[in-house]
Amino acid sequence: MSNPTDKGTRRVLVFVDESNVVSAVRAMERKLDWLKLRDHLVNAAQGRELIEMVIYAGLPPPMPEWQTERDKKNKFLHWLRSNGFLVVTKEGSPGDGKHYKANVDVLMAIDAVELSTVMRPDVVVLVTGDADFAHLALQLRRRGIRVEAAATAQTLGAALKGAVNEVVDLIPLFKTFDVMKTGGNGGDW
Repeated sequence: MSNPTDKGTRRVLVFVDESNVVSAVRAMERKLDWLKLRDHLVNAAQGRELIEMVIYAGLPPPMPEWQTERDKKNKFLHWLRSNGFLVVTKEGSPGDGKHYKANVDVLMAIDAVELSTVMRPDVVVLVTGDADFAHLALQLRRRGIRVEAAATAQTLGAALKGAVNEVVDLIPLFKTFDVMKTGGNGGDW
């Protein structure tokens, strides 16, 4: 059986903490272009091919006061699925006032280990700056997988930075995205 890496192709598996990357791009007052993000991270020109891009997203609580936001989020998640992304959701719970909590970190970490074992990527890209993922990065590296963290300098935790093989600075990419219109929630999720 031939190994795809024999031809120089590096198989890439991408895991995205949706709320982390969305807040980072919104801090720059830009709209996230998911297709450009995927292409940038895969970097096919460097002989890399995408196995899967998994996006972890929290849903607003299934309560009447959250229904409008929940419907908008589900419409966005449908768009992601329709464009080839694998989407994993977690039901949120009410937080303080206008916010809700739906921490997807544990789901993402477990899936990253399990899918990496099954899919055998050469590279795993963690699209998050959350330092809580440092141990995950080390676990993947111990399995012989190159690990990259894609984040902005402002969101990249020191522990994660020290645990990965490489940091992909998303700021130059974000600067190419459309500017958010003022008012409202900025359009795309």
